[in-house]
Amino acid sequence: MILPCFDPATWGPSLDAAVHALSRGEVVVLPTDTVYGVGCDAFQPEAVARVLAAKGRDRQMPPPVLVPSVRTVDGLARDVPPSARALMEACWPGPLTVIVSAQPSLAWDLGETQGTVALRVPNHEAALALLARTGPLAVTSANRTGIPAATTADDAKQQLGDAVSVYLDGGDSPLGVASTIVDATGPALRIVREGGVSGDRLVEIVGARSFGDGAFDEGSAPQ
Repeated sequence: MILPCFDPATWGPSLDAAVHALSRGEVVVLPTDTVYGVGCDAFQPEAVARVLAAKGRDRQMPPPVLVPSVRTVDGLARDVPPSARALMEACWPGPLTVIVSAQPSLAWDLGETQGTVALRVPNHEAALALLARTGPLAVTSANRTGIPAATTADDAKQQLGDAVSVYLDGGDSPLGVASTIVDATGPALRIVREGGVSGDRLVEIVGARSFGDGAFDEGSAPQ
């Protein structure tokens, strides 16, 4: 079902339905600042498997995790380098995903992560209101693999159908492009994908020295 999620004064019942669905291990679609996301409780492995199945992905492509604030990071990640933390502080909430080393004690299974987790705080009021109630959610773009990501709830429903229990409709996605992804697990930062935050902006925040040789994957270097 598609539920309205435009106005904080009236979206309470819609968020209630999403929270209840997530607690049951079901899958929901939510608006974010970049594109619509499809997600679940990050700590329910069977629910994560449902998200991957809805997209047509396997465990080799684990979903990122959306969190309500930068304060959540230390409970989920370890050995976060100062440069990565500086990017989080400057760009969150916003369209930046940072890959860091996961806390080994966490009772979750996001797929074949090799001990890492990709974290982001979305800059969207409805998404943050949901995350404030649920905690970390495993969320990836709301689309079937190989098809452009949904920028409306209707588009997401056309692609994902009955695999999703609740669709939260927050209108058109403000940015309509994916987040930038930075890998902070190596000796230097590396831009995996350039999206909502430019490479130039990242360098402006932490300096070029934070990025080693080959920091920009092919096709992602700032123009």
